[in-house]
Amino acid sequence: MEYYIADSAVFIMGSGIEPYRIITIPSVVNELKSNEAAMRFDLARENGARVEMPDVIFREKVMKVANKTKDCEELSSTDIDILAKALEYKENSVLLTDDYAVQNVAKVLGLQVKPVAQKKIKDVLVWEKQCTGCRRKFDSGDVCPVCGSPLKKRRKRKI
Repeated sequence: MEYYIADSAVFIMGSGIEPYRIITIPSVVNELKSNEAAMRFDLARENGARVEMPDVIFREKVMKVANKTKDCEELSSTDIDILAKALEYKENSVLLTDDYAVQNVAKVLGLQVKPVAQKKIKDVLVWEKQCTGCRRKFDSGDVCPVCGSPLKKRRKRKI
């Protein structure tokens, strides 16, 4: 059976997926701020949706890839956990998310991804940071260690 690994967007926007095929993680539940989203989650849970913790081994694999693509600064702990859960069910699951950084890492991990309300990403990108002052390039950070100007995220290359 094919499962759907659900990010918070599934419950925020709603979906027509059978609840017994939905798997999510505990921290997604904490992101549901509106009454409508919480109600959608509760209904899904009552009809068979599962909430599972991701395995630490898969979380570490996600972090390795996120560090390679430089998406690690964009990903929240919830994003990492949802990717880890999707990786755990890799062979028979589809990750449902609108988050572009999550989609970027998911594609590198070889996961099937389906957006909920946004467009799907076309290319897998590797990011870098560039100083707005001296134009030097860095892998991470928010402030240039050379001149003190802010660093801006920019595309380094497509994979």
